[in-house]
Amino acid sequence: MAEYEHILVKRDGDTVTITMNRAARRNSLSADHLAELLAAFRKAGETDATGIVLAGAGPVFSAGHDFGDVAARDLMGVRELLRLCTDLMGTMQSVPQVVVARVHGLATAAGCQLVASCDLAVAAESAGFALPGGKGGWFCHTPAVPVARAIGRKRLMELALTGDVVDAATALDWGLVNRVVPDDSLDEAVASLLGRATRGSRASKAMGKQTLYAQLDRPEADAYALALEVMASASQLPGAREGMAAFLEKRSPVWPD
Repeated sequence: MAEYEHILVKRDGDTVTITMNRAARRNSLSADHLAELLAAFRKAGETDATGIVLAGAGPVFSAGHDFGDVAARDLMGVRELLRLCTDLMGTMQSVPQVVVARVHGLATAAGCQLVASCDLAVAAESAGFALPGGKGGWFCHTPAVPVARAIGRKRLMELALTGDVVDAATALDWGLVNRVVPDDSLDEAVASLLGRATRGSRASKAMGKQTLYAQLDRPEADAYALALEVMASASQLPGAREGMAAFLEKRSPVWPD
């Protein structure tokens, strides 16, 4: 895989692991770091991998935006930085692979945004989550966008207005993560969930993921209209044909993709 300054990228079988590697800066998201993450996700999205894991090196998953970078920018520069961050979040959801956050330690502000933007998330018991702008001078406006869609209005308001850290058990209860496990079981739990989430036809799964995101925020009638057309089209995919044939013939499927 490509060489980067701020991240590590490794492929193991069908899984690409992208690890934020600025431990000395608590994996804070400078423009250069965001650009590398965006490039790595785009590159991984073009491969035949079925899953992508987003992880962090060191004691913290990610502390969010790098204030040293932000403070040095004028208004146009900050807009550019936030657009880059938004592009990354959108790319994580648009790539065909299943994206799982492997969360340990703190995930705050844009770090919490990363977790909420992944398709799935597994947290260690040591993990904590916060939108700390609520108790500071720069409110977490953009991080709140995907977090709101994960946890709902009242919980978002508490997280965003207080700035308090919520523990992993609370994040699970609120719907921000899918699993909470002991720290020494984190890798095993990530692999287990990703393995189950990547079964079946790759083309079908990719279309399924992208359509889920496309319909989530639409009115119900519009969501049905979109889902109906996509599902009808998907019935003609080789994977769908094989899956139905295998069911009718009472055999295990042999996926063509």
